[in-house]
Amino acid sequence: MADAVDEWLHYVRVDRQRKASTIRDYKHMADRIKREIGGLRTDRVTSDVIERYRDDLVARKLANRTVNKYLVVLHGIFARAQRRLSLPDNPVALVERRPARKRGNIDVYSRDEVMALVSNAASIQDGAIFLTAAFTGLRLGELLALHWRDIDLDRDSIHVRRALSAGVVDTPKSGVERSVPLTDEVAKSLAELNERGAFTSPDDLVFRGRHGHLHAGRLRERYKKGLERAGLRELRFHDLRHTFGTHAIQTADSREVMEWMGHADIRTTQLYLQFRSRSDAAQRISLAFKRD
Repeated sequence: MADAVDEWLHYVRVDRQRKASTIRDYKHMADRIKREIGGLRTDRVTSDVIERYRDDLVARKLANRTVNKYLVVLHGIFARAQRRLSLPDNPVALVERRPARKRGNIDVYSRDEVMALVSNAASIQDGAIFLTAAFTGLRLGELLALHWRDIDLDRDSIHVRRALSAGVVDTPKSGVERSVPLTDEVAKSLAELNERGAFTSPDDLVFRGRHGHLHAGRLRERYKKGLERAGLRELRFHDLRHTFGTHAIQTADSREVMEWMGHADIRTTQLYLQFRSRSDAAQRISLAFKRD
């Protein structure tokens, strides 16, 4: 099994050329698999063995989503072993996944609440980050990797070309670059930040720390303190991204919002449809029948 795990890791890293952040996640899970069942022979690993391993992960209080990720990795390991070692079957194929938890309602901030947070930020830069996160939907890693050349004032857009993950700059989560509308509020905030007198050339980071990239953990701490000063309920930094999604869906269609947020699947975007105002639905249906 340990050899099969190493062979699969090499395959996804070299042949499939997965993102560095994805490879780090895979390696973390692969190392655990090697420690716990790496000594078994691949041709003696049955579906029963995989089920017991799955149940053991559950007993260790791992979330169902995490357990299912291990099953996906194990399935990939054995699929590769089938090709390389001529195994007759993939024992993971018959193992049931853990039930996925349905997404619950999400809580987001209103425009006034976002502006209150910005007003109570510890610095102009922090305020600009909070505003940009809420009004563009960029992920934290994408914000931290943003350069001034990515701000296109002529086209009123921000080009999302890269993201910072675990200290490494990589492509965005979806692996695809995208453009996001640049609102007047964000443009004004970034223009004010651009007047700081240093680190404003096209290749400089928009949001930077003393020695380069901002520390994500410390930024989250300052974000929480800003919420306290503003008297706002505590939502995660990531909920600023949800704030953008729920507001954008009011005036844009799902496909546009999907492109702006960099979702790989339209079903992810449809989470925000529950927040779309339907107050004029009856009038629109009535109009449709009148036209008929």
